[in-house]
Amino acid sequence: MTTSPSSPLSYKDAGVDIDAGDALIERIKPLAKKTMREGVLAGIGGFGALFEVPKRYKEPVLVSGTDGVGTKLRLAFEWNMHDTVGIDLVAMSVNDVLVQGAEPLFFLDYFACGKLDVDTAAAVVGGIARGCELSGCALIGGETAEMPGMYPEGEYDLAGFAVGAVEKSKILTGRDVTPGDVVLGLTSSGVHSNGFSLVRKCIDRAGSSLPATLDGKPFREALMEPTRLYVKNVLAALAAHPIKALAHITGGGLLENIPRVLPEGTAAHLKKGSWPQTELFAWLQATAAISDFEMNRTFNNGIGMVVVVAATDAQATAKTFREAGEQVYEIGMIAARGTDAAVTVS
Repeated sequence: MTTSPSSPLSYKDAGVDIDAGDALIERIKPLAKKTMREGVLAGIGGFGALFEVPKRYKEPVLVSGTDGVGTKLRLAFEWNMHDTVGIDLVAMSVNDVLVQGAEPLFFLDYFACGKLDVDTAAAVVGGIARGCELSGCALIGGETAEMPGMYPEGEYDLAGFAVGAVEKSKILTGRDVTPGDVVLGLTSSGVHSNGFSLVRKCIDRAGSSLPATLDGKPFREALMEPTRLYVKNVLAALAAHPIKALAHITGGGLLENIPRVLPEGTAAHLKKGSWPQTELFAWLQATAAISDFEMNRTFNNGIGMVVVVAATDAQATAKTFREAGEQVYEIGMIAARGTDAAVTVS
């Protein structure tokens, strides 16, 4: 539509639909309400969200984490699958906060697009609310930015951050990890939200030869399976067992993430084959024709969270996780570090 230089212009003429934004907020409010928890003083709608740290904490330390979803969003656009990436967004931050022993308290999101599609945005935010609900974390606020000309039609970007709390005396730093400790692995739900630049290359390379199913799920569902939320089961295990360290296996895989929680002079020796390779990761490895080493530093390769415990506590800790519904494998040991890398898989 063209206008004369003297014609009045509205914000909608410029490409920003305030009414659509208001409609989205109304769709979001009941979803956010389901995530409310102790500590929330004021949530969606204000200029700032208010949260009071629960009084059961004696010396609370706040732990924060922020992340996005990455190029997994390209598949969401292409396949019109928007209801799970919100869970990914939450999981990437709350799982990070969790590894320092913190209970996630609240979450804020940022959704940016060129033109707001209320149904798509509501599906995405519905996933965010679901992820928060499953994590016991309040969706306390966020931002929806409609920016004409910044994003192609049908595309958007996501970012978010979580804030958690942990007693100062219970912060997990990994400093107590010693040679002889056992490394447990909690299985992932799939690729999670890292490595999708390579995943998309694999899809392109396979062309019309894509498998119909992987691990009993339709191909696209298997690839878009959201990141597993470990929060409630890990917090329960932390309350019951003297866990020494946790590592969320994200970008950089097992080889890059485990060293982040190991004290100087120690290494993790993982045993190859101690956990099963799923059809999904086998397909990715075969299609990309990459080595085991590259698999373990690109993808989570089937292990989404690593738990380090003393050998005497390993069996009981694994039992607690299994009873909560986690698949757990004893995947290695901690040893004194020699000339090898900080993490080896052999």
